[in-house]
Amino acid sequence: MKAGKRFAVVGSDARQAAAGRALARAGYAVSGAEQVALADYILLPLPLDESRTPLAELLRAAKPGALALGGRLSVQAKVIAREAGVELIDYFARPELTVYNAIPTAEGCIGILLAERTRTLWGENLLLLGFGPVGQALGVRLAALGMNVTVCARRAEQRAVAESFGLRGAALSRLDALAPAFDTVVNTVPARVLTAPVLAALRPGSLIVDLASKPGGTDFDAARRLGHKAIHALSLPAVCAPETAGEAVAHTVLTILREREERA
Repeated sequence: MKAGKRFAVVGSDARQAAAGRALARAGYAVSGAEQVALADYILLPLPLDESRTPLAELLRAAKPGALALGGRLSVQAKVIAREAGVELIDYFARPELTVYNAIPTAEGCIGILLAERTRTLWGENLLLLGFGPVGQALGVRLAALGMNVTVCARRAEQRAVAESFGLRGAALSRLDALAPAFDTVVNTVPARVLTAPVLAALRPGSLIVDLASKPGGTDFDAARRLGHKAIHALSLPAVCAPETAGEAVAHTVLTILREREERA
């Protein structure tokens, strides 16, 4: 045990349960929200929904010096923590968690493509919008399965990285001109890039998988009117690989604690 240190893990979904098991394997005592008053650390759900998690009540019950860690924290959550005198850290802001989550997101997206398409991935063309951690994890995996992946990215650096991976690179500004060559598109850009004109230029009956957080990068109403199938695939790590996703949360939290100890 980590010198008697205790985590109170709040929430019971599969990802949160997996995070608790990973913390226990790391040597911490782990309990549920009912023992928050005894906990040195409080692991809050991802995302933190104040309407379902009585945050003010939980944090008021925390012992002095307790540290709370949560994901996708709202301004309201930060205010509640400050009023309760509890330090609150957003582990979802950590770049390593973004990278860890990109892997199950990519695998979950591949599962959607396999389920929704009537052809193999091998030998087919796919337009991938954005080349951050998720785009990179997905692009290389699709290419390994034999897809011809064209990466559309705003920054020249991202396009260069795509080309270094053996993918095609194109400027996002050319999206209108590129669209007619594709009937399968995956978006990772958290901005409206798949506008009605772009969607109209795609091949009839195209499949669009939007991985960007709400509200996504697709005009879903226009996609529906044009006869495309557009899927907003949110929270794929928790849906497709909750054990892996929970372990990633735990690993990130443990890194945060280790860094705090090193600075102390």
